[in-house]
Parts: sequence; C-alpha cells; structure tokens
Amino acid sequence: MEIIREASELLIKIKENRPLIHHITNYVTINDCANVVLAVGGSPIMANDPAEVSEVVAMAKALVLNIGTPNNNNFQSMLLAGKKAKEMSIPIVFDPVGAGATSFRKEMCSRLLEDVRPDVIKGNISEIMYLANVDGCYYGVDSLQDIDNAAGIVQQLAKNLNCIVAATGRRDFVSDGSTSYVINNGHDMLSKVTGTGCMTSSLIGAFCSVTTDYLKGAVAGIMTMGISGQLANACLLSDEGIGMFKVRLFDNIYNLNKETFIREGAVYAG
Repeated sequence: MEIIREASELLIKIKENRPLIHHITNYVTINDCANVVLAVGGSPIMANDPAEVSEVVAMAKALVLNIGTPNNNNFQSMLLAGKKAKEMSIPIVFDPVGAGATSFRKEMCSRLLEDVRPDVIKGNISEIMYLANVDGCYYGVDSLQDIDNAAGIVQQLAKNLNCIVAATGRRDFVSDGSTSYVINNGHDMLSKVTGTGCMTSSLIGAFCSVTTDYLKGAVAGIMTMGISGQLANACLLSDEGIGMFKVRLFDNIYNLNKETFIREGAVYAG
C-alpha cells in the first residue's frame, strides 16, 4: 500500500533531522523510551518538573505523555507541557496506560483529553474502550483481548475526539475518524517484554515530529515496532529468550531502512 512507502520516507526524515522528542513518561520504561527514540534516529529528552517543562516543549518537535506511573507532580507537568505544545503546534501523543484502573487515572485521562486535546492517542484495546465509554476490562496495562468491533470503536473515538486513535494488540487499529488502517505486523514476543507499548508511543512521537499527517505518523510508529519485533524473533537462536529478544529488537529498530519497511510492512485499509 502507498501508506507503507510513505511511512518508510518518514523514517529517512527522522534520521536526517534528528528531532527532539520531549517525554513526560513513567519511570518503569523511561530508559527504554529514550533508547528507542535514539535507535530510530531522534533525540529524546525526559524533563518532567513543572518548573521547566514549558521551556523544554518550546525546543521540541513532539511531546509524549504517558500516565503509567502517575503522580500529582507529573500530572501538573503534563497539563503545562500540553498547553505549551498546543501554542507551538507541536504534536502531542498520549498513552493512557491503565486508563480506568483508579480514580486518579480516570481524572488524569479526563483532564488531559479536555484541556490538552492530544493529537494522537495510543493504547491497548482495553484502554481505548475505557476512553470510548465502552464496557470492558480495564484492570491492567497489558491487554490480550480480541474485540470483534475494535476497528469500529477506534474509528468512532477518533471521530468523537477529532484526533488519531490507535489500539495495539494482536492486530493494530489506527483511525482519524474517516480513514482507518489495520496493521498485521508484530510478534507475540513483544508482549513478553515490559515497555514495548510505551516505546511504541515514543516511536509515534518521533514519526509525527517530521510530518503534519499524524495518521501516517501513527501508522509508521506502530509498524516500526511490529516489523522490528518480527525480525528480532527471527534472529533468536534456539537457546535465547526475552533478554536477547529485547537486545535484537533495539538492533532491528536501529538498522531499519526504507527497503525493509516496504518488504515487511503488512497494512491494509480497515
């Protein structure tokens, strides 16, 4: 599909421009998120104090907000950074980790959607169902649910919020409310390593930083993780497991090129 070729061209732009990607993210995966941005060709910064986030956003090309380990300090920082990003027309990627699990996370999601209005929302299907007010299970950050109407839920939420919405899982669904894509790249090993979802949001931020077409940026970021996961698994020796898988995942993201994107990409209109 044309979207695959276009996604591959964004990869080249990241490597040429080395965009600064500002994160206010969780402390479980912060190092991996920084490294994955470096691997794809960008430059990460992980500033989270309210005293400086507005200044940092003004220097950045994208803002990634992740509520995986929430506290009041980074909540206020997210609101401040989001406001500045809107003023600067910098893309905002929101990862609603564990959305709906606690009253505090519910409050954070509500305020960030209302006050910040992210350009891209990326979550697992349970998190997206919570934001869409659809009955489901919201008890954790990892979701293995297969939802028959996942594509419809994603498309309707994107339409309602006027943004890009992506739900990742065995298949990934991405929509802007009218145009939708299904991505079939990936491997089960990705679910066995903590942080691949958070890293995917960081990749989306990197791709959106070099385009105004955030649907394309979201597809490219998700494809990058999926393709690299497939290739990393294919590289494993018979006695290797999740430790070497993670190492090989970073190597494959680092070595990803336009030709591999086009050869391995599995995307179709949804």
